[in-house]
Parts: sequence; C-alpha cells; structure tokens
Amino acid sequence: MTPSTPLPTITPAEARRLISGGAKLVDIRARDEHARASIPGAENRPLDALGRVGDAPAVVYHCRSGMRTSANSAQLAAASDCPAYLLEGGLDAWRAAGLPVAENRKAPLEIMRQVQITAGALVVLGVVLGLLIQPAFLGLSAFVGAGLVFAGITGWCGMARLPAVMPWNKRAAA
Repeated sequence: MTPSTPLPTITPAEARRLISGGAKLVDIRARDEHARASIPGAENRPLDALGRVGDAPAVVYHCRSGMRTSANSAQLAAASDCPAYLLEGGLDAWRAAGLPVAENRKAPLEIMRQVQITAGALVVLGVVLGLLIQPAFLGLSAFVGAGLVFAGITGWCGMARLPAVMPWNKRAAA
C-alpha cells in the first residue's frame, strides 16, 4: 500500500472469493451509473452518501474503473469498521474477468455521459456552422469550452443541471 492508497487492491477473483465468504460489495458510483450496470449483489452507496460500512467480515469497494476508489481510498478506509479492499480495475475488470454483470439498457445514460455528448455536439455544431454559415457561430464552441473550463475549476457544471431535470432521468430516480 502506498500513502495515497491506504487500502489494498484485490483482483476480481479474490473479490469474488471474499464475497462468497460473506464480504459486502459496495459500489461507490452515482445511482444513475449503478442503475445502468452493476455487479449482482452490490450495495450502491454513492461516495457523497457513504456512511459507515462494517456489518460484514470484510468490505470490497468498487467503481467503474478503479480510479474513484483509489482516489478516495482514505475516505473509504475511514468509513470501514472491518477489513476493506478496493476492487482492482472496478466493474470494467470484473466484466473483463468474465464475471456476471447486471445491465439495464433501458436505464438512461449516466448524467455525465449525457453532458459529454451534449457538449461535444455543441462544439461540433458551432465549428460547422462557423465554417459554413457565419464565423460568429464559433462563439458557441467558445462558450461551451469556457463552461467546461469553469466546471473543471469550480466543480459545478451548469450543463449537468439540464439533463438532471429531463423526464427520462426523473423516471430513473424514482
């Protein structure tokens, strides 16, 4: 373990063995991400609402790729009242190991993916309209770019507010 990663990482096979022995599997991703794809039996406890975890012989935390769990390892260790581990490679590694994943293709795309698609489409639209119709349309691309920089600096994304209130996302939260 390094100082930035106080919890040990384990392979999907090791995690499966611990889980079959009674360990709790905790998915720290947002609810919309968990609704779209999850490891069967995983308890969804988003990082911002984690609380104490420990009514099991051990706990295995996971996210999609392992990056979020590694980055928040200290917080996860502090929330654990029992031995705790990080699933190396997260859900992606679990899937790559041929282990079962519950997928709901009818669930809406994750909010951040919706934002990425919208921002990318607006940038492309601004460039195309700027080149073909009127250079002033390039301002649309600049505006979206500035918004993304602002979101990166402040952690607040105004563009994410819009898809969050769309009807297809409201149904998923209910």
